[in-house]
Amino acid sequence: MATSQEPDAVLSGGPRDQTPFNAAASALVELEIDGLIHRYIGTHQRRDLDGRSLAVYRYDGAVRKPGHPKGAEPRDGGDRPAPGAPSW
Repeated sequence: MATSQEPDAVLSGGPRDQTPFNAAASALVELEIDGLIHRYIGTHQRRDLDGRSLAVYRYDGAVRKPGHPKGAEPRDGGDRPAPGAPSW
């Protein structure tokens, strides 16, 4: 059984691909990296890592942080899902 300090999920895709973390049953994870908000959405998938079964959070894209200068957005505009991300 995992303790509250042990990772129970892993990020899939995006700038933090393969990063294990403690999700605490969150449906959505947002990370601020270089002025952009990167979103990862929880899935029903599981991935084995170091003998544990971790929930998978799939990359959903990035948006500019409110108030952040436009020159810092990625080439694709930053408000579209990453290639291969589900289109809901």
